[in-house]
Amino acid sequence: MANILCFHLFLFVLFTFLSQTPTEAYNKGFSFKLIHKNSPNSPFYKSNNFHKNKLRSFYQVPKKSFVQKSPYTRVTSNNGDYLMKLTLGSPPVDIYGLVDTGSDLVWAQCTPCGGCYRQKSPMFEPLRSKTYSPIPCESEQCSFFGYSCSPQKMCAYSYSYADSSVTKGVLAREAITFSSTDGDPVVVGDIIFGCGHSNSGTFNENDMGIIGMGGGPLSLVSQIGTLYGSKRFSQCLVPFHTDAHTSGTINFGEESDVSGEGVVTTPLASEEGQTSYLVTLEGISVGDTFVRFNSSETLSKGNIMIDSGTPATYIPQEFYERLVEELKVQSSLLPIEDDPDLGTQLCYRSETNLEGPILTAHFEGADVQLLPIQTFIPPKDGVFCFAMAGSTDGDYIFGNFAQSNILMGFDLDRKTISFKPTDCTNQ
Repeated sequence: MANILCFHLFLFVLFTFLSQTPTEAYNKGFSFKLIHKNSPNSPFYKSNNFHKNKLRSFYQVPKKSFVQKSPYTRVTSNNGDYLMKLTLGSPPVDIYGLVDTGSDLVWAQCTPCGGCYRQKSPMFEPLRSKTYSPIPCESEQCSFFGYSCSPQKMCAYSYSYADSSVTKGVLAREAITFSSTDGDPVVVGDIIFGCGHSNSGTFNENDMGIIGMGGGPLSLVSQIGTLYGSKRFSQCLVPFHTDAHTSGTINFGEESDVSGEGVVTTPLASEEGQTSYLVTLEGISVGDTFVRFNSSETLSKGNIMIDSGTPATYIPQEFYERLVEELKVQSSLLPIEDDPDLGTQLCYRSETNLEGPILTAHFEGADVQLLPIQTFIPPKDGVFCFAMAGSTDGDYIFGNFAQSNILMGFDLDRKTISFKPTDCTNQ
C-alpha cells in the first residue's frame, strides 16, 4: 500500500480475535488471478471504446458452502501493489483491496463514510446486502475486541498501520463470492471483515480497502484455512514492467503445493498466530561475491519480513551500502549521478533492463536467485534503479519486486516458505 521506496512496516492490531467454529469443510483448493492494471481484463483498463470487464451478478442469497469447482478472482497491479478482487454481499459488490501479507484484517470502505479517502468506484453499502450481519457489541466475539461499542450498539474496531494509515468502523460477517471457470459463483460465507466508515492514510482512488493475508487469525488466509483445515497458500506475482496483458496467481488448498525441481524451503521464524512472515536472510551474493547481512558474527533469526504490500526491499543501511559498492564493481555501466529526481538511489541509463549482475538471496536453507527484472525497476523511461534501500530502524522487508517470477508457498501449519523460480506470466 506504499509508493515505490516508501517504507511499509508491521501493523499494530488493536484487538484480539475469537476464532469462529468451522461449519463445513472445503473439498478442493482454489486460486486467484493477478493481472496488471493496464490489462484488458482489468476494471481500470481503457481501450479506444473504453470498456470494463465485469462478471455477471448473482442476486440470490449465497449459501455457506464451497463446491468442487475452480474459483478465481481477478487482481490488478496499482502503483507498485496488487489489488485483489473480492465480491462481497448479496447482491454481490466488487471490492478491490490491496493484497498485503504484512497485515491481517480484511476491510473495505463502507457507506456512510464521512471520514474516508477519495474512492473512484462506489463504496460497499452494507444495508443493501441480505447477508451482511454486524457483530453486536454484547456478543462474545466482540468481548475479545475490548468491549468496544459504536453508537448503534455494534462491535466497533480501530485498526492502525505503522505508516499512520487507519481504518475505523464495525466488524461484521459477510459472504464472499468468487468466480469459477464454469461461470457459476462459488460462495464462502461468514467471513469476518471490517466495514470501514472512517479511513485515512496512504491510499489512492483505486484502493477500496486491504485484503490482509498475514498469519494472524483475522486474515483471509486464516479464516478460509480454518474452514478448509489447512492454512496455506501460494502466490506467483508477475513483474510490474512486463507485458500488461499477463497475469499471475494466488492458490489456496491442494493447489497451493509448491514442489518439483528447483524448489528450496526456508523455515518461518514467526510465532504461532503472528501476522508477519519472518524468515532469516544470511546475506546476498552479487555474482559469486557473498555480501553478509551484518558485519558481526551473530545473525538474528527472523531478521526480515516477506511482505507483498511493500514494493521495495529494505535491508540494514550498512548492508545496503556494501551491496551497492559490489554492484558498482560488477556493473559495466556508470551510475547516474546528475539527476536530482533519483536522489541517492543506484540507477543506470539503459533502454532495456540490465543484463547483470545476478543476485542470490541466501535465506536459511534456501538460495533464491534474483534476476535484474526482479532487482531493477524503471522509475522513468531510459532509467533503471536498484529496487532495494537501506533502513536504520531495525525492521527489514523483502518486497514484492523481488518476489516476482517466483512461485512462493506459504505453509502456516508447517511454518515454512518455499521458493521455485517460475515464469509467472505463463501461470
